[in-house]
Amino acid sequence: MPDLFPGLGAGTGMVILFFLLMALRVPVAFALGLSAIHAMWQIGFGLELAGDLIAAGVTKFSLLAIPFFILAGTLMGTTGIAERMIRFFRVLIGSTPGGMGVVGTVVCLFWGAVSGSGPASVAAIGPMIVKGMEEDGYSRAYAAGLVCTGAALSIVIPPSIGLVIYGVIAETSISQLFIAAIIPGLFMGLMMLATLPFARREGPAASPALDALSPMPHAALPYGRRLWLSFREAFWGLLTPLVILGGIYSGIFTPTEAALVATVYALGVGALAYRTLTLRGLYEALANAAASSAVVMLVVAYAGLFGWVVNVEDLIGSYSGALLGLSGNEWVILLVIMVVLLVAGMFMDPVTVMFISLPIFLPVMREMGWDPVWFGVVVMVNLAIGLFTPPVGINLYVAANVTRLSIERIARGALPFLIASLLGLAAIAALPALSLTLVGMLR
Repeated sequence: MPDLFPGLGAGTGMVILFFLLMALRVPVAFALGLSAIHAMWQIGFGLELAGDLIAAGVTKFSLLAIPFFILAGTLMGTTGIAERMIRFFRVLIGSTPGGMGVVGTVVCLFWGAVSGSGPASVAAIGPMIVKGMEEDGYSRAYAAGLVCTGAALSIVIPPSIGLVIYGVIAETSISQLFIAAIIPGLFMGLMMLATLPFARREGPAASPALDALSPMPHAALPYGRRLWLSFREAFWGLLTPLVILGGIYSGIFTPTEAALVATVYALGVGALAYRTLTLRGLYEALANAAASSAVVMLVVAYAGLFGWVVNVEDLIGSYSGALLGLSGNEWVILLVIMVVLLVAGMFMDPVTVMFISLPIFLPVMREMGWDPVWFGVVVMVNLAIGLFTPPVGINLYVAANVTRLSIERIARGALPFLIASLLGLAAIAALPALSLTLVGMLR
């Protein structure tokens, strides 16, 4: 196999090849694998080592949380839990100033404690929130921007797949990461709410693309009666975060075991409480979850090869040393890291970004004496913002498919949320107490 980048070294050549393959729209997992195998060949190691490295990368107990959390979120969308929650919050707070904008934000935050995946959250709750916000006078582009932003916070609000991955890479307590992310996640939600008074309101509009969704039931009943009926219908869904997070924080089960508990709970609610789980629905949920999990785990598998080359070639030492040499000011270094994460998050999914960047950033974190739990929250908020940052935020594409709007219109609708989120990120980075107060109480 010829050396495609003579004189640059196998490791640097691997990084360049990876980005070239990404520019050619090669799937992320295969771009990682092909660039790593090319570098391994240049170093002089045969392909027989690749199998062992791939197996070592995926056979980690903590990674079991990923497919089960994805399956749990898929089941909760299939069985109607999401729709019942939206109806409850719509009755509870839909008449407040901001109306469905407040409902959409609250539901996105609530669903983040169920799903753990940004794009999956857009697909699961986006149509219902956009429809309700349009009926309340918001433009569809603004509503889609709100959904993209709120769904992105699914990787911040626990239980978060992104935090599980960070905990595995950084060898940090996943439980502490979950606890640390609670206040920052809620704070980012408040920043979303702060944009609502500036939204241009219109008269209620029809939504032909979304009119197949079921209307609000019990609309003619008194408020108290409607609230009780909607609460009763949504009760088991509303209990989901309490079951998952309560079990983790009380020590009944670990975050990895919580993923299995969430799946069993979703099956129980769908089959016994709501009786909406059908064999066809179960099959579709399993198929969708398997496909989504396979994408994530394939990235994890090939990232093991990529990471091995990074270690062997000492890219960690050279790149982190270069980063530390930029300035002696820790805030300048943190700003550089955040900009890199934000830009990378615009083009790649959070899992890929973490596997590529964290081996370089973690030594810098340790050199600076930063708390790894706080740093994990900052990383996750950065990557969440990248999910809806134009021009290629993943959530924007999912929302375009859901709303039938162009990426450009949704990007303009998301602009107020992007500004508010960047301000929120600055506050979380500058005030570690936002992330560490709850952790300190439980340490």
